[in-house]
Amino acid sequence: MKKLIIAAVAVLSLVAVAFKPATKNATSYKVNAEQSSFNWVAKKVTGDHKGLVKIAAGSIETDGKNLTGGNFDIDMTTITCTDLTGEWNEKLIGHLNSPDFFSVDNFKTANLKIKSANEIKGVKAGADNYNVVADLTIKGITKEITFPAFVVIKKTGEVVANASFDIDRTAYDIKYGSKSFFEGIGDKAIDDKFNVKVRIVATK
Repeated sequence: MKKLIIAAVAVLSLVAVAFKPATKNATSYKVNAEQSSFNWVAKKVTGDHKGLVKIAAGSIETDGKNLTGGNFDIDMTTITCTDLTGEWNEKLIGHLNSPDFFSVDNFKTANLKIKSANEIKGVKAGADNYNVVADLTIKGITKEITFPAFVVIKKTGEVVANASFDIDRTAYDIKYGSKSFFEGIGDKAIDDKFNVKVRIVATK
């Protein structure tokens, strides 16, 4: 009987831990899409192109002092190019929207979901520095990525986060112009990786 009681107590303890309520200090901040930005730079042998994509919606989570999570939807229908105008701009945007690249008609939204954020000390003054692990979904394909982020949690109820990192487009079945998959393309080659600079502003 004594063994049964001990076993029952152990089981109840495990259940209590498994269903432990969320931290009381957990706070969610809603992304301000107008103040947030998502900039991209894609390089090729003969130069590069730059542009923007709008963040549709999202949230940042903290425990009151530290970044703990986040989830951001990126509106792929808003892709723009800032270094071309007129006909060449239209052609580039049309190509980026096509199945050769982001297949926007079929995948209108990309997503970035923070899985963990570990604070790094002494990297940038005036901000909390984190090594972020996140799931990035493009064209319905989800891959784990890691990148540094600089986050300021203000007493006014606002969070500002900045990050810059590279994305390997070929991991999301975007192989057009890649030397990794097509030989002999010469100066038509496009780098497999493109860089993004993300700024998130969120409020309670």
